[in-house]
Amino acid sequence: MREILTELEAWLAAGRRIAVATLVEVFKSAPRQPGAVMAVSDQGEVLGSVSGGCVEAALYDEAMAVLQDGQPRLLTFGISDEDAMAVGLTCGGTIRVFLERADWAPDLVPRLARAIRAEEPAALVTVTAGPGVGSKLLVTATEVQGTTGTPSLDERLIAEARGVLQMGQTGVRRFGAAGETRGDAVTAFIESFAPPPRMFVFGAIDYAGAVVRIGKFLGYRVILCDARPVFATRARFPEADEIVVRWPHEYLQEAQVGPRDVICVLTHDTKFDVPLLLAALKTPAAYIGAMGSRNTHERRYRELLAAGATPEELERIASPIGLDIGGRTPEETAISIAAEIIALRYGRPGGRLKDRPGPIHVETAADALR
Repeated sequence: MREILTELEAWLAAGRRIAVATLVEVFKSAPRQPGAVMAVSDQGEVLGSVSGGCVEAALYDEAMAVLQDGQPRLLTFGISDEDAMAVGLTCGGTIRVFLERADWAPDLVPRLARAIRAEEPAALVTVTAGPGVGSKLLVTATEVQGTTGTPSLDERLIAEARGVLQMGQTGVRRFGAAGETRGDAVTAFIESFAPPPRMFVFGAIDYAGAVVRIGKFLGYRVILCDARPVFATRARFPEADEIVVRWPHEYLQEAQVGPRDVICVLTHDTKFDVPLLLAALKTPAAYIGAMGSRNTHERRYRELLAAGATPEELERIASPIGLDIGGRTPEETAISIAAEIIALRYGRPGGRLKDRPGPIHVETAADALR
């Protein structure tokens, strides 16, 4: 939804009738993840994609039908590789798509847009099956808009939405008709619009520019920090969301790092690294990486132990930073670091896909709610 929100607002403001298809469940391999959206206007215009082109033509026809009858529907697309020319996924996976008219709640779209632009955490809950199908709730930390028509179910959905919002997750949950934890009478898709996670890049060196750029590409809010004002400048790092000129460890102690944030220490100078990494180990950051040679790492490891860190704590630090892809240039090194962050997020070893049997995509807790 986030990627088409501006255009969707413009369509609604122009009074167009719109059908919105949302990818709500993925089984096995699929090009896109839950939350991907495609919108079709009554003038035949299309925004977004739910499968990278595999099922969009079929969805377009279904969307035009929804614009006529106004009935929401839950569609399933899945195809085997042997029948890859038919409508479906050539990758052999299965997806479920919820298709509905966008006039479900014209006031929710502007409110959601305001929350996203203000980086205010918000969750959009849609009942995709069962009583109240198509009903929606927009949930923030302080308010709720919309209802399913069943107060007890609303209460359960609000609690679930606020819970998953803390982790920035998106996915399907199932409940009893009155919101009971056990039961599958009602299926709800909870889409989390949490503020983007942050990437903290410490060290205004030449490699930092490439790391900042790839962090932005991956969707992080990127903060560059260095104690040297002559190096930490907007001219050198124009893509950074924020540039901080402070001693790194002092800044990190106040930064309120969250469990989705990542920390990249590029200074490879122990007088900066040791206090900074000690501060990093006190955070719940999803990733802590530190640049340096083997010798730098061993010297830093000994100094961190002497400063009170335990071997178990030091296992959290990826050092030398990045995956072993042979990168040398700043850009290649940045790709190596990004690859390690992604692999860690999904619990993967980071080897070559051709050398690993089994499906390309494996469901993990990071992929979606179940």
